[in-house]
Amino acid sequence: MPNLPTLSDADLKLENRIATLTFMRNDVRNALTGTTLIDDIIDTINWANKAKDEVSVLIITGDGAAFSAGGNVKDMQERAGDFAGDVEEVQTRYRQGIQRIPVAMNTCEVPLIAAVNGPAVGAGFDLANMCDIRLASSKAKFGETFVNLGIIPGDGGAYFLQRLIGYQKAAELTFTGRIIGAEEAKEIGVVLDVVGPDELMNKATEMAAQIAAKPPQAMRFTKRLMKMGQRMELPDFLDLCACFQGMCHNSDEHMEAVEKMIAMMKK
Repeated sequence: MPNLPTLSDADLKLENRIATLTFMRNDVRNALTGTTLIDDIIDTINWANKAKDEVSVLIITGDGAAFSAGGNVKDMQERAGDFAGDVEEVQTRYRQGIQRIPVAMNTCEVPLIAAVNGPAVGAGFDLANMCDIRLASSKAKFGETFVNLGIIPGDGGAYFLQRLIGYQKAAELTFTGRIIGAEEAKEIGVVLDVVGPDELMNKATEMAAQIAAKPPQAMRFTKRLMKMGQRMELPDFLDLCACFQGMCHNSDEHMEAVEKMIAMMKK
């Protein structure tokens, strides 16, 4: 069992190669600012990237009523915490604070599943959209609500949302700041599935178990390829695929998987 990172505002568990990160600041609806959740997220991802022999998938969820309320609105009102100071100070805090989340999430080597238990708004919505797969409780709500507060998606949300559901729909949600329910989120492709609140973690764990059962090195290579395929030209991408495939064909886990498949075919 690898040493788990020490977290302050979140809980981390590891079982059967499935890591589950749970935000534990229900008192502020799991706000990302004004808490240590930013550091907790980044520390967890850094740990998962290094724990190659122990971790195959990471589930992110929230304790209590909300997945994450994003920025702390009371701090905005008081111009305190991450929102204090002049233009230079605020932009520096964004770069050194919440903007570290998309950078870390984008470099996560294992599949990320967001188990959205309740409202995910503002930066909380964006965080869910940075994951590879989103599963939602029927109690979940989603909103790109920054314009309602007279600000922009400073955490990079405008980058992720339009790549997830297309520019036109992303523009409508971002420009209106309206909040949508779980079923509409599924209809437009924000979430993969909607289940009852009591079924959410079982559904997320079941999907995570399917992923964790696959050869771990090949899974990490596949995740990297899918991310890199979003920004590479086809000839360069195919060259990379060939290199990764050469590495896979020479791995022990490939031979073990082939032998297992042949044994199953003989039955």
